[in-house]
Amino acid sequence: MPAAVSICSGDKTLKENNVLEFYVNGKKVIEKQADPEITLLTYLRTKLFLTGSKLGCGEGGCGACTVMISKWDHINSKIIHYSANACLAPVVSVHGCAVTTVEGIGSTKTKLHAVQERLAKFHGSQCGFCTPGIVMSMYALLRNKTVPSAEDIEGCLQGNLCRCTGYRPILSAFNTFTDPCAGCPRGQNCCKNAATDNGFTNGLNGEDVVNGKGVSTEICFTKYDPTQQIIFPPELLMKGKSQHIEALKFTGERVTWFRPILLEHLVELKGKYPDAQLVNGNTEVGVETGVKGRLYPVMISPSAVDELRSIQMDKNGVNVGASCTLSELRESFDSLRKLRPTAETQCVASIIEMLHWFAGDQIRNVAAIGGNIMTASPISDLNPILMANESIATFRLHSRAKDRQVLMDQSFFPKYRTTCAEKGEVLLSVHLPFNGKDEYIKAYKQSKRREDDIAIVNAAMRVVFHPGTCKVLKFVAAFGGMAATSVMPEKTMQNMIGRMWTDDLIDNFAEWISEDFPLSLDAPGGMVEYREALAASLFFKFFLYVKNCLVERGVMDEKLAERDLSALHEAAHMDRQLKGKQTWQEVKVEQPPLDKVGRSLQHVAGELHATGEAVYVDDIPQCSSELYLCLVTSIRPHAFIREVDVSLASTSPGFVTYVDHRDVGGSNNIAIYHAMEEVFATEKVTCIGQVIGAVVADSQARAQRAAQLVKIDYEDISPVVITIEEAVSEKSFRSPIHKVVKGNAEETMTSCDQVIEGEVRTAGQEHFYMETQVCLAVPKDGEEMEVYSSNQDPEALQKTSSAVLGVGQNKVQVRVKRLGGGFGGKATRFLLLSSPVIVAAAKCGRPVRCMLTRQEDMSITGTRHPFLGKYKIGCTKEGRLVSLVLDLFSNGGNTQDSSMYVMAKAMINSDNCYCIPNMLIRGTVCKTNIVSNTAFRGFGAPQAMFIAESWITAVAERLGLSTEKVRETNLYRAGDLTHFNQVLETSNARRCWEECMKISQFDKRRIEVDAYNSKNRWRKRGLACVPTKFAIGIKEYRCQAGALINIYTDGSVYLTHGGTEMGQGLHTKMIQIASRCLGIPVSRIHISETSTTHVPNGGTTAGSLGSDMNGMAVKAACDEIVSRLAPIRKKFPELSWDKLILQAYMERVSLSATGFYRIPDMYSNWDVHTGTVKGRHSNYYTYGAAVSEVEVDCLTGDHVVLQTDIVMDVGKSLNPAIDIGQIEGGFVQGYGLFTMEEPLHTSNGRLITVGPGAYKIPGFGDCPKEFNVHLLGNSENDKAIYSSKAVGEPPLFLAASAFFAIKDAVGSARNDSGLHGRFRMDAPATAERIRMTCGDRFVRQHRNHATAEEDESKTPWAIRT
Repeated sequence: MPAAVSICSGDKTLKENNVLEFYVNGKKVIEKQADPEITLLTYLRTKLFLTGSKLGCGEGGCGACTVMISKWDHINSKIIHYSANACLAPVVSVHGCAVTTVEGIGSTKTKLHAVQERLAKFHGSQCGFCTPGIVMSMYALLRNKTVPSAEDIEGCLQGNLCRCTGYRPILSAFNTFTDPCAGCPRGQNCCKNAATDNGFTNGLNGEDVVNGKGVSTEICFTKYDPTQQIIFPPELLMKGKSQHIEALKFTGERVTWFRPILLEHLVELKGKYPDAQLVNGNTEVGVETGVKGRLYPVMISPSAVDELRSIQMDKNGVNVGASCTLSELRESFDSLRKLRPTAETQCVASIIEMLHWFAGDQIRNVAAIGGNIMTASPISDLNPILMANESIATFRLHSRAKDRQVLMDQSFFPKYRTTCAEKGEVLLSVHLPFNGKDEYIKAYKQSKRREDDIAIVNAAMRVVFHPGTCKVLKFVAAFGGMAATSVMPEKTMQNMIGRMWTDDLIDNFAEWISEDFPLSLDAPGGMVEYREALAASLFFKFFLYVKNCLVERGVMDEKLAERDLSALHEAAHMDRQLKGKQTWQEVKVEQPPLDKVGRSLQHVAGELHATGEAVYVDDIPQCSSELYLCLVTSIRPHAFIREVDVSLASTSPGFVTYVDHRDVGGSNNIAIYHAMEEVFATEKVTCIGQVIGAVVADSQARAQRAAQLVKIDYEDISPVVITIEEAVSEKSFRSPIHKVVKGNAEETMTSCDQVIEGEVRTAGQEHFYMETQVCLAVPKDGEEMEVYSSNQDPEALQKTSSAVLGVGQNKVQVRVKRLGGGFGGKATRFLLLSSPVIVAAAKCGRPVRCMLTRQEDMSITGTRHPFLGKYKIGCTKEGRLVSLVLDLFSNGGNTQDSSMYVMAKAMINSDNCYCIPNMLIRGTVCKTNIVSNTAFRGFGAPQAMFIAESWITAVAERLGLSTEKVRETNLYRAGDLTHFNQVLETSNARRCWEECMKISQFDKRRIEVDAYNSKNRWRKRGLACVPTKFAIGIKEYRCQAGALINIYTDGSVYLTHGGTEMGQGLHTKMIQIASRCLGIPVSRIHISETSTTHVPNGGTTAGSLGSDMNGMAVKAACDEIVSRLAPIRKKFPELSWDKLILQAYMERVSLSATGFYRIPDMYSNWDVHTGTVKGRHSNYYTYGAAVSEVEVDCLTGDHVVLQTDIVMDVGKSLNPAIDIGQIEGGFVQGYGLFTMEEPLHTSNGRLITVGPGAYKIPGFGDCPKEFNVHLLGNSENDKAIYSSKAVGEPPLFLAASAFFAIKDAVGSARNDSGLHGRFRMDAPATAERIRMTCGDRFVRQHRNHATAEEDESKTPWAIRT
């Protein structure tokens, strides 16, 4: 029986339960020692060993941890199901609930749920780490709505992120649920491939192309049966219906958690513990405790107090209980709008609209309105609306007889993160008055990403007119993001009274608001000019909205100008359901069905991803003696280490030891790309985040707490160099500076018709692989060490581990099952973690594990290299390029890592697709005091190609030609010579370009876009076509691969190779190749892992060469086996495969073979000083082209991609589904690079944009609304396996088409503002950069803080590196 204690509340005696009871996947869980600090995710993974739910961020920002929670709602007398972030929910909060994880809905061992099956069959997973969370978000939706709409589906996924797929295949899979008749009840046993009405083909939402003709080949999936679901536990149902709700109290090692059920008990507890945190969904406090390390000894959950959960309407308005969740609020307000006149519910409508953009379902389902108010965030989405509507908050204090009612005005939030609540007060409710017919209220929000993002600036404005007039009686406004609190422009509000609602108000408001909100250059949040312009722009939107309403009511006669109406319009995508077509050249009819090469085979681990059964490093069960490590890193950018004091840390509970350079048995210096780095800093640090040591403890939480107690004494060193510009000034460079020369660029420049000079920048980019860096080291016999790591280069890990340990490589075994994403970020920087873990394991003689938190990972592992390009381009008057002088600068960070090779790759690709007779390129790597930047998908090429497209655009603008004309004029042809002195034996650049222009109907849409822009002032569309030519090749000594094939006597085949599977489908393609070579079904072939014990010296899986090299090695191994079997086959031609293998065994024929491959003729003799290049630097080139159309809100800088059409030359695709997935995923990742993602640092080098709350990658809503991909047909490539081509990196740059479409739209806006001619636009094209580049009056009327006299002594809050 549960233990209970009796407590008194007023004159009532309650029983408090201190035993946690809940259900997980239908099984009852009883926990007698529940710790409130333990999250549900940690409990599921470490106590119940349900590892399907993943830890991606710890902030509730990625959705990898999503589970479904079900409980009895006694207020509404029904069972409710909702998705939630298990990484934030305290395990004690699910008392009396039923938790469903991905393991509970389906399994490969039993039966897949329809969500899991369709996601796998539609190729909706790549690395698979995010997949269980996405599955559970969709599952929770189906439990509430068996036939959802496309809008429902996109809405339920707002809280989930995926870094691999580009989202389109996931949405395609889930959109099948909008049709209740979709699928076959017999599933795989379907008697025919009957086409449903969902438009999906081969799981790719398109059609195959056979000789240019579309042929329907619908994928078959099981019909969804909503009656076959996990039942709600009868015990919980009985308890719920009996109104048996218990007060709860759980006491852990450091925290006590209460859940009262009576209001008086809640108020009494708050009076007793006035500093206690009231938590409903723990969405704010959970981040503070879990990520920021804060401790709140007492926490009180008001979620079970009925009075705080009610929503009641009276004649004056609606009263909302403080514990009402945001999802409940939205549902209730939707119903309320149908019951009351539209004018009365304007505030309600504003809240509903704002909640759509507020976080994701997982947060909205548990976060309460009271928490949103009381956290007092200066960028709260709801507080400005409540303030503008003059809402009333009601507080109760235990020692006071009467409740206190407070108007939510400026005084409600007296300072940062503080409300006017008295000590011990509890917020009971907030009252929202109804609106009148002579008043108007509207709310606005602008953020970096449209969905699930915090605001840069938000605002709510309300105006009340004298009845029947346009004379202002009252004006109330509140803004977020303009001060340390949600703030009201009180002088502006006063000045508005008595004014007529006429156009002169616009400029008056802009002047007044700048006086009310005087931002300084160093204001937290940065972007000060943008925020000032936004405040004025949002009022302009409100002004036009109200004016239009007054005209419609007949109060005003003067109608809005037709072109101004666009300021009121939502983006065209709002009513568009995602659609797209994927086409490719099907295999020849005569190809045997058994031969799967060229066919869209499902990812071999797709079902494991969807069921949560795929094992990643941190899913490996813990050993009984296992320890946990936490890194201790520098907090100074450039300093000597004077002393490290671990005395306080050593007294922390669970502390085992501290390791640093003194514990390294071998060498503390390891080679990364031939440059040496320290494992542990010895005498000095050169960036914030550099590893100094590590704490080892008996648990992750205890290791993290102890690490915070390590004290380090520093002595600062000058100078501190952070940016490229500072490095240039200090001449802080890596040597040598690279140079490439073709022709005579400087001499021929003088004879050009036009010479254009300029410069442009690209930012860095965080990898944001869903699985952070992780390592587990297990000591074995003697000096042996077994290492499990999520990395792209097991060989490098083996080498460095042996060097650090001081043992031979033969004593280090590295095993890599799969990566939860890599993108180059796990090619070298994993060594920052693996080396300390291995040192600790050797010192302790016990297994040691560490998985970096998202915040640690982003802070110490580096990003894509920021680039600065300075160009001088000469051309003829017809647009023919003649000469280019280009200086490239990259920010390499504090160590060399791969920076020199990244620069070399950038220089190789700096021509993009264009033939220029004369070129001089210099490449300089800057040495700075930020964490070392590193490899990232594209390896410097996307930055260089972006710079190339910038000078192409500059030429077009100078000559008055279309950019497409200039691009097409200069495209490479077969036989042309590159600046690296390599002849293009073939070139499909023009084919891709011409097909893309044709398929996208570019010329027709260009006319339509121009027509749209002529009619709209404040919304603009842009269109651009961008080509790519990506050089495939890496350093020649790395152009080698190995494979091993073992065939067992039952005929089953075990295959392994040197490449790592990180979501790119490498293992799937290798199985397809082996299947063709051996002539057996793919089901007979298995790949388990990549291991240095199976294939030595495997090298890095990078450069898009994984399939090229490992595929040939696999083929070589298979060919060897086939040659051995040939005599037996000749002797016994009738034998089946299984009997053939058994016969070979009986004849003592070896059934194991290795394969090896090296790319022939790869060498490069590059004199970086003279710039002369000889040899064959690239094996071949992958080509492509993309057309993107965007729509831009010129008043906010917001934009949406309406349509993208891609044509990609991948040769003869090994697997069209996987290749198209790589193209779509690469495009969306590139879209983040060019339009959204921007790491920001403080002036001393501390990374600000840490975690998904501060750093935004594209979400589901950022996928192009029409996304078409076409694989170029009849393309041959004799340089790679089965005439295929590399596809991992080349498509990423095509997202630049979205950037240049944005620039096209901005150019139209600038023309309307009288700003003609060339203009610079750096990447990424963030909302801030778009808005400020538009250059209209709302931008021009605000001062430039960087040059303003009053800001002269101030340092910007953030800088670009």
